[in-house]
Amino acid sequence: MFEQIHEIVFFGKGGYDWNTIYNMPIWLRNFTFKRIKEFYNETNTNNDTVEKSIAAMKAAGTNKTVNVPSYITKASKK
Repeated sequence: MFEQIHEIVFFGKGGYDWNTIYNMPIWLRNFTFKRIKEFYNETNTNNDTVEKSIAAMKAAGTNKTVNVPSYITKASKK
């Protein structure tokens, strides 16, 4: 129980205080904990997908530098 309260307070990023979560009905505390856990699991999955894509691009050799064109040109004197 105390671990769950800690997780909600910590990962709630200031949205909850310890006293509020401790006095919260158990069904609501379980629901809140489940939603926060799902959010962070989804975020971690998305980060893993992005990291795998970057690694695949580097392995394929598509990590080349891009030449930025120079838009400063001299006007002709006519």
